[in-house]
Amino acid sequence: MVLDANSAKVALLQKLRTRSVFHGDFTLASGAKSKYYIDCRLTTLDPEGAWLVGQTMHDLIRREQAARGVDVRAVGGLTMGADPISLAIGMYSHFAKDAKVLQVFCVRKAPKAHGQTRLIEGNFQKGDSVVVIEDVITRGESASAAIKAVEQEGGKVQFVAALVDREEGGRGKIEGMGHPVVAVFSKSELLEK
Repeated sequence: MVLDANSAKVALLQKLRTRSVFHGDFTLASGAKSKYYIDCRLTTLDPEGAWLVGQTMHDLIRREQAARGVDVRAVGGLTMGADPISLAIGMYSHFAKDAKVLQVFCVRKAPKAHGQTRLIEGNFQKGDSVVVIEDVITRGESASAAIKAVEQEGGKVQFVAALVDREEGGRGKIEGMGHPVVAVFSKSELLEK
């Protein structure tokens, strides 16, 4: 299924609303209480959802890359929320026959204790220019951890791209670290009736 960029974004919004938004009483990873919960994995790990995510996030990244005049070699973020999104973007980049196909990497929460003892797995090399991927930005902790890992390993973060911004201060925290943030959807758009 290949849709134009706008139709893919509309279809993705609908899929997120029906599959990934829950109402009730929830405790978030940050410890905060919320009347709704967004579980993007129910969309990003669904085949149709993954395709829409790949196309929509690829479009967002390429537009932002062109607007900023920067090079981007790879996409990735903190495991596990960023993993299916990053792979979907990389696969869509291959499908789109990009001159430079976006490579994919994953940031572990702790270095592996055996083998090459890496914190970053996949197609990442020192000096790479990357986009850090996030499924939902709440307080910005996951994206901040991924940024620190990439920079520690000698990479350059061009910007952070999120599927959803919960509008709870995370964007400001990340931008305060000197990294621009772009998001496909805001909490307001996702919860809008």
